[in-house]
Amino acid sequence: MKIVPPRHEREPNRRPLDAKLARRIFSYTRPHARRRNWLFFLTAARSLLLPALGWAVGAVLAGPIARHDGRGTALGVAGFVALLLVTNGMFVFRIRFALELGEALVHDLRRDIYAHLLRMPLSFFQRMPAGRLVARISSDVDSIRLGIQDSVFIGIVHVGSMLASATLMALYDLTLFLVVLGLVPVLWAILRYFHRRLARSYGEMQESFSRVAATLAESVGGMRVIQGFGRQDITGGLFRALIYDHSRYNLGIARQNAIFTPLLEFNGQIFVAILIVLGGYQTLTGRIEVGALLQFFFLANLFFNPIPILTNQYNQALAAMAGAERVFRLLDTAPDWIDRPGAGPLPGLLGRVEFRAVSFAYEPGRAVLRDVSFVALPGQTVAIVGETGSGKTTIASLIAKFYPPSEGSILIDGHDAADIDTDWLHGRMGNVLQASFLFSGTVLDNIRFGRPSATRDEVQAAARALDVLEVIDGLPRGLDTEVGERGASLSAGERQIVCFCRAMLANPRILILDEATSAIDVVTEARLQKALGVLLGGRTSFVVAHRLSTVRHADLVLVLAAGRVVESGRFDDLVRAGGVLAGLHRGAGITTG
Repeated sequence: MKIVPPRHEREPNRRPLDAKLARRIFSYTRPHARRRNWLFFLTAARSLLLPALGWAVGAVLAGPIARHDGRGTALGVAGFVALLLVTNGMFVFRIRFALELGEALVHDLRRDIYAHLLRMPLSFFQRMPAGRLVARISSDVDSIRLGIQDSVFIGIVHVGSMLASATLMALYDLTLFLVVLGLVPVLWAILRYFHRRLARSYGEMQESFSRVAATLAESVGGMRVIQGFGRQDITGGLFRALIYDHSRYNLGIARQNAIFTPLLEFNGQIFVAILIVLGGYQTLTGRIEVGALLQFFFLANLFFNPIPILTNQYNQALAAMAGAERVFRLLDTAPDWIDRPGAGPLPGLLGRVEFRAVSFAYEPGRAVLRDVSFVALPGQTVAIVGETGSGKTTIASLIAKFYPPSEGSILIDGHDAADIDTDWLHGRMGNVLQASFLFSGTVLDNIRFGRPSATRDEVQAAARALDVLEVIDGLPRGLDTEVGERGASLSAGERQIVCFCRAMLANPRILILDEATSAIDVVTEARLQKALGVLLGGRTSFVVAHRLSTVRHADLVLVLAAGRVVESGRFDDLVRAGGVLAGLHRGAGITTG
């Protein structure tokens, strides 16, 4: 079965070897110009020394050995050994510099990709599968590394060797050289035929690998759901189809190479046979000496032998270009939005937040919020309630400046949020989400994420202030407990407690709790009520919640329905009014649990 990617995921066709793309790849070698320039020098020298070795062998055989000159033979052999030592000594440094340059280029590319990803808004990650990004920064970058450290410099060595050999052959016998030159149009025709086919195949192969990586990452992340619904067979079947598709592309490349490489070798062998016939005839007729013919054949071998190697390097170069095209397309992807020019920090942040006729749509024409207006004064706690899909989390995301409003404006301390530096603002905000996310490492590392410079005592003080230090100390190794990938070794409630401590340690001016207590049991939440009071105290806080315990004490309750604020006020007043909030209360949309 052939897997056809969605239209928005398909890679556009482009020329297999694009000079502009190649220049951009090499732009990453500029910071390492000294090593690169030495590498080019050593490469050029080796491309001349290899034909020189072949010429030297022929010269010794045709000269002193043919004349039975012992002393001349000894000197010739000594000269050949000296040339061989120089050639191999330079080869050592050529390999070393090539590997170092390739590693430096990989380092810089991965650094730039990761820095670029950190600048991208959340909307980018919602439409880009994680596995696809992993493929860009791993296999695609590695293919570029191989293209630089192997294909380019090995190719230069062998192309230079062929040119030097061709020059020497022309000097020895122009007629025989013209026969060799007749091979060029045939080689060109073969290369041109396989050129585009292989380039397209390499692009399809790497794209199929991205789909495999994306599906694998998604399956591992959703393993609880897969096993919980007993869908191992279905997801396994889909993955088998993907890896079969990937194998099919690899086999297609192998089949083409199985024809391409032997065909080039066969043409080289045919021309060697022709040279034997013509060279033998010229020797018999006295037009060329045996020694000169012998030297010519040494040079001819040096001319034809690199062809299979160049074929392999050519295929590797195609893979590198395909990987580079995908990497640079990622790097060239502009953020959906950026700060306005001149956006900067806001000294003395108080935390007053105002929505003025804000509307928002994730996709054009499908509004999630419509004409939302409210004011949250510094230090107030604002509860946001409503049925699923009413826009509660979207308001929280807009406050956090994860997205800009489609219409209207959001003001912070009277300043348009668009004029405030996003990174600066995020540094003064705290987020505790329903899906508590922990990084691999210890509990201490994860709490310190809120303030990396915090000491162990400060972390313990934050946990003590929330009255959860006993819970953390009860873990197998306390603060030094390894949480595992995504916090897998902790319970949902324990993960959420770590997130509360992280927010407490960060001491944000504006705090957002998006269903933050949904993963905590009733007993733990009751214990955390005092802690929540400490956490919310003195901060402008926005609480998206369904439980009365976190809603009824809010300074302001916003009730959403279909993306609009339909009620606002204090909780008790809204319940007594018998409106939407009272209906949610009666219908258990908000529970006392």
